Amino acid sequence: MKGIILAAGKGSRLYPMTRPVCKPLLPVYDKPMVYYPLAVLLQAGIRDILIIIPPGEEGPFYRLLGSGGRFGVNITYEVQEVARGIADALLIGEQFIGKDDVCLVLGDNIFYSPFFEDYLNRALALGEGACVFGHYVNDPRAFGVVEFDEAGNAVSIEEKPRYPKSNYIIPGLYFYDNDVMEIAHALKPSARGELEITDVNLEYLRRGKLHVVKFDRDFVWLDAGTAENLLGSAQEVKRVQDETGRYIACLEEIAYQRGYISHQALMRLASDLDKTLYGQYLQCL
Repeated sequence: MKGIILAAGKGSRLYPMTRPVCKPLLPVYDKPMVYYPLAVLLQAGIRDILIIIPPGEEGPFYRLLGSGGRFGVNITYEVQEVARGIADALLIGEQFIGKDDVCLVLGDNIFYSPFFEDYLNRALALGEGACVFGHYVNDPRAFGVVEFDEAGNAVSIEEKPRYPKSNYIIPGLYFYDNDVMEIAHALKPSARGELEITDVNLEYLRRGKLHVVKFDRDFVWLDAGTAENLLGSAQEVKRVQDETGRYIACLEEIAYQRGYISHQALMRLASDLDKTLYGQYLQCL
């Protein structure tokens, strides 16, 4: 399976912060925002990764992540010249995906649970169709909302409904088999001129091949796309790390635990960060 991070948004909701630096490179507490979706792919065991970035940002991303070697993964980059919607990431990544399945994650979404890898493994085990997740929110009107029948099966998805049929929204993490490429090529732009990921999910639903896994109510999902949410996300990351003693989206730790890098390599990475709490955490692994 291949992994794609869509990290190409203008970040206009975060102006003026994002005028000199693009949104995925902003800090969320102690790590750049892009670390969080990248951690999702590493936790899913995905080592071939494409990051879709804004024009002119190749240098900063490469200085931060390089080709992924220090984390034991392969990272390449593509530029999204014009923002055409989430589903456009699939078309940009067509050559990268090839004949493989793909996991797409949004660059400003943060996921955390002690059992997160269990959720990821459920998605990976399906092997056919699409798997997305349902997350309970108090006000779902700004999101894609999924409706379930009495048996817990998804029966409809509505994008930003005025009158939501449930409190479960679909956050920015999507697992697709290779049929998604045929579906993506057949998409038409929505009224707002974008290729909508909801339309991809609806087509899988129409085919009877959409699986929706509900997160537990205590699952932490954060969208860091506004100034208020960015601050709240940083505070939540700090709270979880302080309370649990475990770091969220620590790429070096995940890479070491999954056998992508050796303990010796981990200690070399830690020594470069030894003046920070992050580096000291690594030195204790």
